[in-house]
Amino acid sequence: MPRQIDYYFSISSPWAYIGHKLFRDVVATYGLTVNHKPVVLVDLFSETGGLPLIKRHPVRQRYRMLELQRWRDKRGLNFRFQPKYVPLNARLADGLVVAALEAGHDPDPFLRRAFAGVWEQELNLADAETLVRLADDSGLPGKALVERSGSEEISQKYEQNRQEALAADVFGSPAYVLDGEVFWGQDRIELLMDALKSGRPPYRSQI
Repeated sequence: MPRQIDYYFSISSPWAYIGHKLFRDVVATYGLTVNHKPVVLVDLFSETGGLPLIKRHPVRQRYRMLELQRWRDKRGLNFRFQPKYVPLNARLADGLVVAALEAGHDPDPFLRRAFAGVWEQELNLADAETLVRLADDSGLPGKALVERSGSEEISQKYEQNRQEALAADVFGSPAYVLDGEVFWGQDRIELLMDALKSGRPPYRSQI
């Protein structure tokens, strides 16, 4: 039976975008089953002691810009550091992923287009028509999924993902949870690879 990994993320997260291709390579290499769990970042931050970007000290904001430059080069990407529509209200886009999963679709083709849409093409993924087009281009029923995304049932699932994230000790995006062990941030993917390659038992916090 394939090993399962919980993937907590938001389409609004540059770090989820930066790590997504490598993460999918890891998934393919080790035959993992991915449980996609979009989460609302603002609530997750506030409940775990984090701050939205705009409220962080300027020193931290400047350092973030350095890291974006480093990881853009490291991962061989070409994206904008301050895209036109960021900060992004990702509720509709993240909800589309939840709706796609509910309907039995693989969301990965859409995620690849969505991440690139935000960070490379400067598209407005809070716009329903833009989401419909991206979903259609990904082979998904865009109009139906966007309509479903705004429903109360999808909102409840989105909230359930947040609660599951907190229960799993997840506090940011992206987070990859393998057998209960949290790997936070795309810069931990190599450590995730090490854990998979070695077959070691999961580490547990000592506090």
